Amino acid sequence: KTIFGLEEILSNELQRLGARSIEVHNRAVSFTGDLGFLYKANLCLRTALRVLVPFKTFKVSDEKSLYTAIQSINWEDYMEVTDTFAIDTVINSELFTHSQYLSQKTKDAIVDQFRAKKGERPSVDLDRPTLRINLHIFNDVATLALDSSGESLHKRGYRDKTNLAPINEVLAAGLVLLTGWDKRSNFIDPMCGSGTILIEAALIANNIPPGYFREEFGFQRWEKFMPFDEELWNTILDSSINKITNLNQTIIGGE
Repeated sequence: KTIFGLEEILSNELQRLGARSIEVHNRAVSFTGDLGFLYKANLCLRTALRVLVPFKTFKVSDEKSLYTAIQSINWEDYMEVTDTFAIDTVINSELFTHSQYLSQKTKDAIVDQFRAKKGERPSVDLDRPTLRINLHIFNDVATLALDSSGESLHKRGYRDKTNLAPINEVLAAGLVLLTGWDKRSNFIDPMCGSGTILIEAALIANNIPPGYFREEFGFQRWEKFMPFDEELWNTILDSSINKITNLNQTIIGGE
């Protein structure tokens, strides 16, 4: 997922990283890759908001058919009853009008299945769930995906505080990339605010992964579906760190 207008930039980023079967959509780019590439995408993509892993697609006509389809999935393949989860719903359909209600129906279907099987149910955690599940409905087609990013990727992790109206870091990185800056010429932002564009420019110029400062990603909490491979993650992380440069650019900002 990305911001409108940055789809081609994100597509170019994915191509450079080595993604396959890249397709540009509205506010999104789809691609294929292995588990290591999933880790690399979260760590290195500058213009992605979230990296979603689709795992189920089905037709829906109303809330009841949605509930039935969700119930037909064996949720023990994805989580334990002791895990937590959250549902994010996006609708582009005349069949449905209220995303929050569909999130509630999806949640009900999942917890009802666990309660019937185990006599207890997993809890909802909106802030830091074990699984963040994305439900997207386009016309009469519903797609379920797991959010491998956790928090949005614009939350880089390099800020403790910010001002009242900061520019989104993904947008800032996209603006820098759209300029075609050569990473060597002086870079100046005369109205820099909290310095987001300047910071993103510095990260780009020195090949510092945008996720380098983050404490964690969603995929690191996965235990059943695509279980987290710490050794593989460390290999991806070390490889990216080894590519960091120090070109000593002149980057200037003013209020």
